[in-house]
Amino acid sequence: MTIKIHCFGESGNAYKAALALELAGLDWTPVFVDFFGGETRGDAFRQINVMGEVPVLVDGNVTLTQSGVMQMYITEKTGKFGGETPEEAREVMRWMFWDNHKLSSPAGMTRFLMNFLPEDKRPEGVIPFTQARLKAAYTTLDTHLRGRDWIVGNALSNADLSCCGYLFYPEPFGFDRTDWPEIDRWLSTIEGLPGWKHPYDLMPGSPADRA
Repeated sequence: MTIKIHCFGESGNAYKAALALELAGLDWTPVFVDFFGGETRGDAFRQINVMGEVPVLVDGNVTLTQSGVMQMYITEKTGKFGGETPEEAREVMRWMFWDNHKLSSPAGMTRFLMNFLPEDKRPEGVIPFTQARLKAAYTTLDTHLRGRDWIVGNALSNADLSCCGYLFYPEPFGFDRTDWPEIDRWLSTIEGLPGWKHPYDLMPGSPADRA
């Protein structure tokens, strides 16, 4: 049975789940959600996810929300990306929690404010504040990656798939990968994986569609 992901191309969190499905080799298909048209705020979508968020994964009678839970589910189905030992599995989870709090959350918000919200509605002072927090996160990740191909262990894991979620997007939000050589090298390694795709190639919907 084909797994469905309710998503849209601009969502870095949806990309985490979609990329995990793609690299795991599972049979899946994207279902476009018109986020910018207000679909996630409508009653019909709330029947799918009461939280009113993408992504949503549907696999037969299993419906999951939150990208980290989807990544864990993919690991359960395939044995991939979860770490090779109990110690590595805990370390993978540690980095996923760190990403969700320290990296993806401020990156997603900053990118939205700078690119998808009208300039006159951008709250003064918020963008510099979140960019400063992001710089601290980039420093943490760049330092950790010195001498490492992957965030945890010797193979791609959910830690990598979570932390890279927003870093492939082209819109400006205060991240230039050339400023962070270890992150740049790590992202290039991910790009070189068989089956890797850019978020706008992997999922429907991009800023160009609304231009």
